[in-house]
Amino acid sequence: MISDLDSQIGISVYSTEFSGIGGKIRLTPEDFLVSEKISEKSQNSINDKEGYAVYKLKKKKIDTNHALSDIFRKKGIRLKSLGLKDASAITEQFVCSGNKGKAIENYSTEKYSLEKIGQVKKPLSKKDMVGNHFKIKISECAEGLSLFSEYEKILNFYGYQRFGSKRPVTHLIGKAILQRDFSKAIDLVLSFTSNYDSKENTEIREKLTDRENYKKYFDVVPFQMDIERIVLKEMIEHGDSFRAIRAIPLFLRRFYIQAYQSFIFNQSLSLAFSDGENLFQAKSGDVCFDFKGIIGKFVHGLDQKLALPFVGYSYYKKTRFDYQISKILQQEEITPKDFFIKEMQEVSSEGGFRQAAIHCTNYSSNHNVVEFSLSRGSFATILLREIMKPDNPIIAGF
Repeated sequence: MISDLDSQIGISVYSTEFSGIGGKIRLTPEDFLVSEKISEKSQNSINDKEGYAVYKLKKKKIDTNHALSDIFRKKGIRLKSLGLKDASAITEQFVCSGNKGKAIENYSTEKYSLEKIGQVKKPLSKKDMVGNHFKIKISECAEGLSLFSEYEKILNFYGYQRFGSKRPVTHLIGKAILQRDFSKAIDLVLSFTSNYDSKENTEIREKLTDRENYKKYFDVVPFQMDIERIVLKEMIEHGDSFRAIRAIPLFLRRFYIQAYQSFIFNQSLSLAFSDGENLFQAKSGDVCFDFKGIIGKFVHGLDQKLALPFVGYSYYKKTRFDYQISKILQQEEITPKDFFIKEMQEVSSEGGFRQAAIHCTNYSSNHNVVEFSLSRGSFATILLREIMKPDNPIIAGF
């Protein structure tokens, strides 16, 4: 049975026949270990000579963006990550300086440590990351983890954290922006509630459903709701929804659009699978990624992975999945042209392609611990979803 949360983020199928073992993940951060992997070429490019400083960031109970913001505030060094890691895990990742100036050696706080490991001639970017390795403990589960063998037959859905997990709203904000309904976008940022969110957060958001309450309750909004406070401040001072949305940091506004694209992708993948399309094997006419991640048409005999369009203003219609994608866009009352936002061009998105199936390697399990590697952009929670088949993903720790 598909959970209500799955349906909200566009996932309506399971791709494996495994019955599921239930259980919970992330009872402690130590139950969920993530280690970032970069290409061998990138690893070999790190040396002791001059250049851009490269660090290994290890963290716990803090997400990547907040850790890097804290480092900038305390040490004056602006670092960029290759990928984002959430707070509910112990994670290890590479971060790199954007200039050759000031560098620090080692630095640590209660929640993270930063270790300088060398320099590179040009800054590392997300293209240097090839994937992540996971080691995850599943607690309170039934026996049978060792029987799961379908890790090569898992659809490459976007995971819960892409949409806000306990408060799946990021894609809805993105859609409102695409529809140029900036007033609705403001309402979603401030007052959208979810059955999965905390009682305290829900009470605050319910107070903000009435715009007359913005000034009255501004000081009640906790500082960890930093985006809400930014938006509220703009609305109190200027009352302009468009201006308030523009006040949100650019990376997050782009993320809203990408979240909506992710929602459409999840729906497209679900519908194509339900319609009987083979999503685990490419055929003539398909668009594919080769082993280097380069996009191109299917060539018989090459090692290629099937790709589906990631809809944007340059949407490529000539694939066998256009029927499903066009049907979804019609239902959503959205067109590819909507992804070019004249009023806010900096968040426009041309789209592209995404791998249809998860590429999982180094898979192993022992009792209630599972270990595996995933290529960049794939979500461990989507693989775990197939293993556990949770009734309620939030209660299960997703």
